[in-house]
Amino acid sequence: MTTATFDASTAGVARDGRRGPLLRQSAHLAVRSLRALWRQPAFAVMTLVQPVIWLLLFGQLFKAVVDIPGFSTASGGYLEFLTPGVIVMTALFSSGWAGTVYIEDMNRGVMDRFLASPVRRGALMAGTLAYQAATTVVQTLVVLAVAVAAGARFAGGAAGVLVTLAAACLICVIVASLSNALALLLRQQEALIGISQFVVLPLQFLSSALMDTRVSPAWVAVVARYNPVDWAVVASREALSPGTDWSLVAGRLGLLSALALVMAWLGTRAFRTYQRSL
Repeated sequence: MTTATFDASTAGVARDGRRGPLLRQSAHLAVRSLRALWRQPAFAVMTLVQPVIWLLLFGQLFKAVVDIPGFSTASGGYLEFLTPGVIVMTALFSSGWAGTVYIEDMNRGVMDRFLASPVRRGALMAGTLAYQAATTVVQTLVVLAVAVAAGARFAGGAAGVLVTLAAACLICVIVASLSNALALLLRQQEALIGISQFVVLPLQFLSSALMDTRVSPAWVAVVARYNPVDWAVVASREALSPGTDWSLVAGRLGLLSALALVMAWLGTRAFRTYQRSL
């Protein structure tokens, strides 16, 4: 990014920095990221190819697992069971790469300009998280549409869809905050990608995203109970199923919300470490 481009895209942020409205600064920075995505639509399309393959391929390969004794069929067939898992997995993998934007800004000198400006550190974090959440909303709606086209039926209706969007966005914020913090601490894209994959893959498989934990080894079910990915999957799956247990949904969303706030705060604190090491 050139200096001219930086000045043009952040002039409003710098002016707002003197008045201090966090929300307006965050909105400017989120729009900046969305404009970059708009200029590279192929990237947005590619982020949707993998979840669609997961949904259609796994939905056919493993559709007979619902016949395993103990496997819950409350949500319907395996496609209905799988869809919330694929949605959360998509948010998980996309947000795991969130920190690469910070690393690109560091390499181009943009991050140092941001930190020398009146922009709040919280706005830098919130703008990135808002962009990631907006991307997650689009991905979630596309995956749901593909699932319905493939024959899935969700009794939860609009309320279930809203809960699914909320759960996906919350897990996105949690993982993106971690990714941003790692980017500020590591400053290397290779290290960030390696650690992100090391964290994301176990979170995915130690949850009920692909398999009912009641038919998994007992220790997997224990770990899943404390896994935020499982919280998101369970909240979404329960909300989309008939006879929703709303107390269970509210509990899982509450845990996700609390963790999202903590991770966003920790991610913002990482700016101090980055600045001290300059």
